[in-house]
Amino acid sequence: VQLQASGGGLVQAGGSLRLSCAASGGTSSSYNMGWFRQAPGKEREFVAAIRWSGGSVYYTFYGDSEKGRFTISRDNTKNTVYLQMNSLKPEDTAVYYCAADTGYASGSYSMGEKYDYWGQGTLVTVSS
Repeated sequence: VQLQASGGGLVQAGGSLRLSCAASGGTSSSYNMGWFRQAPGKEREFVAAIRWSGGSVYYTFYGDSEKGRFTISRDNTKNTVYLQMNSLKPEDTAVYYCAADTGYASGSYSMGEKYDYWGQGTLVTVSS
């Protein structure tokens, strides 16, 4: 599975960006997907996840600082996961990574170790 993240850039505080993560190479609509971020000098942080519940039902989860501002979604026809980010703050500045959880590893959806495949990251910079 290959993941290609895109959509990062420079935005002013209060602005919006939409990140995309295109998956290829044997993906499945049952794969759980997540977004993480890592700011300079800081540890990787969970941002959001969208998890398959069966059929066409998915549940979404967010980190505490992202609730109400970020929305994760997916378009299985395009094998793409999105992260819509609104009301951006300077502290949202980071490299954002998408990741795929095939269900092989155990653990919480908020832990990076749960994910088997990672994209290369896309830089989001929010100016004050």
